[in-house]
Amino acid sequence: MSNLKEKLLNHQNLIRNIRSFFYSRNVVEVVTPSLLTTPTTDVYIDSIEVSVNQALSKSSKFYLHTSPELEMKRLLSKGSGDIFQICQVFRDNEFGRINSNEFTMLEFYRVGFDMQQLIEELKELLVALGKDGKAEKMSYAQAFFDFAGIDILNSDFEALKIILESHDLSSDYEWIEDMQMVLFVHLVEPKLKSIPVCFIYDFPWQQAALAQIDGPVAHRFEMYINGTEIANGYQEIQTSNEYRDRFQTEINKRKSLSKFTGFLDEDFLDDLKDGLPACSGVAIGIDRLFTSLSL
Repeated sequence: MSNLKEKLLNHQNLIRNIRSFFYSRNVVEVVTPSLLTTPTTDVYIDSIEVSVNQALSKSSKFYLHTSPELEMKRLLSKGSGDIFQICQVFRDNEFGRINSNEFTMLEFYRVGFDMQQLIEELKELLVALGKDGKAEKMSYAQAFFDFAGIDILNSDFEALKIILESHDLSSDYEWIEDMQMVLFVHLVEPKLKSIPVCFIYDFPWQQAALAQIDGPVAHRFEMYINGTEIANGYQEIQTSNEYRDRFQTEINKRKSLSKFTGFLDEDFLDDLKDGLPACSGVAIGIDRLFTSLSL
């Protein structure tokens, strides 16, 4: 058997096993649109714009989805219950060894789950996919203290500037969350390479994105396999007003960075007028997962 065919069969088995895992738990597989009328508001992710002919001599502007998140949340708001999706996603301005403009994503939502319950299910998924061994869990604050000796939740803007400069890193940032992320990448992530599976949870509230905030932390987590980020999950915010506020904050940040700025997706906000059920969700890069499981 050729190396290529073996790789294709292994990838096929991975997808089959993922589907079997969720089917056995009565999680419904869904398909949502890839062409959206509004771009992402995420500060650090860019949408790819496409022009689609809908009539002779008339074209319309759409955006390829960077994640199926919002379309899946429309379904959740209408009573879909537990759902998952495997799809291609598209992102502009991606650079680096493990980043790509197009990749395969697994995204799933569990109604009634909090963040810790979702982490436990993600551990069970890894076991089902053949990733044996104990997974470690540590809070964002614990990881910084153990690996870098920094009290990250109690370090203000000026303190982090000093820490960055002491490590010969640029301190020219407008927001504290950018400094937190740079320090994490340089001081914490390298230490995770020796850990087969590690979940980092309870990020600083400034990095909440669309996760619930509880005091100084956001109920958000990331999963690392030997130091490579594989998954990003939230205990989801639930009300239309919360989404409006988070989206507007992101749009304002994009404007300040002179990045292409979209507009609020009023249709999505209207769909959430009755709220999202209490749930947690996670997005997993299948290409990175496949590579990590193959090592």
